[in-house]
Amino acid sequence: MPADAETTVTARVGDRASTVRLVVPEMDCPSCATKVETSLGRVEGVAESRLRPTTGSATVTYDPARATELDVVAAVERAGYVVADRNSDDDRSLEIAAPSAVLTSPRAVTTWIGAAALTAGLLVEFLPAGLNPEVALVLASPLRLSDALFLAAVAVSGAPVVRGGYYSARNRSLDIDLLMGTAILAATAIGFFVEAATLAVLFSVAELLEQYAMDRARDSLRELMELSPEEATVRRDGAEVTVPADAVEVGETVLVRPGEKIPLDGTVRDGESAVDQSPITGESVPVDKSAGDEVYAGTINDSGYLEVEVTSTAGESTLSHIIELVQRARAEKTEKERFVDRFAGYYTPVVVAFAVLTAAVPPLVLDGATTVGIGGLGVVLPGGWRPWVIRGLTLLVIACPCAFVISTPVSVVSGITSAADNGVLIKGGTHLEAMGEVDAVALDKTGTLTKGDLVVTDVVPFGDHDPDDLLRPAAALERRSDHPVGEAILARAEAAGVDGVPEPSGFEDLTGRGVRGDVDGETHYMGKPELFAELGFDLPSADTVTDGGAEAGIESTERAPDRLAALERDGKTVVLVGTDAALLGAVAVADEVRPGSSRAVERLHALGVDHVVMVTGDNEGTARAIAEQVGVDDYRAGQLPDEKVEAVADLQATHGEVAMVGDGINDGPALAAADVGVAMGAAGTDTALETADVALMADDVGKLPYLYALSNDATDVIRQNVWSSLGVKVLLAVGVPLGYVSVALAVIVGDMGMSLGVTGNAMRLARIAPGDTVPSS
Repeated sequence: MPADAETTVTARVGDRASTVRLVVPEMDCPSCATKVETSLGRVEGVAESRLRPTTGSATVTYDPARATELDVVAAVERAGYVVADRNSDDDRSLEIAAPSAVLTSPRAVTTWIGAAALTAGLLVEFLPAGLNPEVALVLASPLRLSDALFLAAVAVSGAPVVRGGYYSARNRSLDIDLLMGTAILAATAIGFFVEAATLAVLFSVAELLEQYAMDRARDSLRELMELSPEEATVRRDGAEVTVPADAVEVGETVLVRPGEKIPLDGTVRDGESAVDQSPITGESVPVDKSAGDEVYAGTINDSGYLEVEVTSTAGESTLSHIIELVQRARAEKTEKERFVDRFAGYYTPVVVAFAVLTAAVPPLVLDGATTVGIGGLGVVLPGGWRPWVIRGLTLLVIACPCAFVISTPVSVVSGITSAADNGVLIKGGTHLEAMGEVDAVALDKTGTLTKGDLVVTDVVPFGDHDPDDLLRPAAALERRSDHPVGEAILARAEAAGVDGVPEPSGFEDLTGRGVRGDVDGETHYMGKPELFAELGFDLPSADTVTDGGAEAGIESTERAPDRLAALERDGKTVVLVGTDAALLGAVAVADEVRPGSSRAVERLHALGVDHVVMVTGDNEGTARAIAEQVGVDDYRAGQLPDEKVEAVADLQATHGEVAMVGDGINDGPALAAADVGVAMGAAGTDTALETADVALMADDVGKLPYLYALSNDATDVIRQNVWSSLGVKVLLAVGVPLGYVSVALAVIVGDMGMSLGVTGNAMRLARIAPGDTVPSS
């Protein structure tokens, strides 16, 4: 199967062809798709199948003369998966499986029942013998109450696992389902009920968590698809008509009124407005648009009226490309997650073959009695087949990967619990491990290094005016505006205690330049320096008040143009305030840097991260100023979503493993393309949060170094657990044919002992807090 998450199977078909779209919610991993692919490949007449585990959907093309739709559905069900819905027309609504209640599903219910039975069995197992009575006699062996509870857990939680293993065997897919199903059956068959029950319950819980994560990932794709309006207002034959967005052709003109979303990519042909492009570019301030400027589908027209000539269809818009990039980037990340399946493909046949050879070959060449085990743990058995069959079964016990399999889950659960207690949500063990291998970190600016909210940073009165003379009319004008700059000025005026802010009259929005209105009977203007240049003003010297109101003094030699240019070089947005007769001063606003950003970058460097870079859709001046302030090694400005993906790829090529930290929809593709995607929590959009592998829930970028340190510690623990469990099994496996290892020793040391050992080692992660490290073992 290909490495990506979309599988395509193609065969020859006649001139006639039919297509059916299927929803298969439980097909949520590449190995699942492999089984469906194999089953469909056996249906005569199937020409092409596109299987998308990311969305839980399949599109199958077949020859109706040789196969039917029901044949296709039956093939999917023979692979072990339920077809929840299907259609045979061009309706694309079935491209993503509907949301499902994974944690309350029938599979979840059986898992919780099995967990309860396992817990009860463990409690009874360690009670005095009299409280664990025999309840039955099976094949001349007593069955105690605890054994019955363990068997109940196996039957309830293990049945879906064994069923999955059956379908894997049926479709010749030697995957994790077959491995785990075989292990459960083997452990049960030779009487190791507690191990079988533990394995069944833990693996069922892991399966549920994977399904839950995939359903959340599908939510992010649903959100992206819903971002762009379904309808557009188009001018046709001189009349305005409303049509589906996907029916609009390139070259047509769409009309966008204030407050509406722009339905398609295009070029402005008439009108002026400020457009909120943050869903696409991540810019913190709405961008002024006029004739000749490009606009993107899914962005929001804030104030003016726009006529836009469409330059791409709905399926080719920037937003559509973002969706495609998210799906493609997720597909490219599945190889590491398939490691266990690939390992099982070698591990299982080798160990099973070794066990068969051990049981079958020696009796043909050896005679006499054979001692199995050593000391009190072993027994003397007569020669012949029996001792070697027991040794073969002992090898199957050692082959049962209980300790190996739980070595990672228990470490993951412990590490994830520790992280959650400290405000970091990690969505799986793959991401926990990967974060510890990161060599470079890419940080978005808006909402990540900065708060994503504009604040007034500088108040610059001109001439003899004081700050209140400037803030009072500015706040009055902004009472009629809903622009983010206006909100920042109102907040500053309130914080400065400016009293008696009047209601303006004659208010007018000078689209693209500023606003005008009457305050206290006099006309005032507020807007870009260009507006006042048009009014013929010469900018005087500045008396500067900065950052919270502290006076910086009069610089008589500093001209206002120099001062304003310096503010703009610092990445700040500058607006002037004045009347018809005089300029009152200037106000500078900027996106405020988070207090912990600089410290976080410093700590990442100290922990061993080689390269920290800022990747933003904002302009060069703003990017440079923020980069210098927080201390990153490099920055990239003006990055669109596909360019952010390219930036991540460049970092991977030059530095190695890369973590991307962002918060906006526009960060989604880059989050998915990185080895680890980290989303800021409350400030992040649902898409960024669900697309990402890790979420910083408290919007605290300072938790990033803690995440890196915890992941390093977790990686060490997982490595210790995996290699120690495998090492012990190898030593025991070598001793079995020589008669040094009995079944009891295999269980006590190789299975139960190692399971307890790796669990205890993993639990150390739960005690880690920010600033701590795991003590070396």
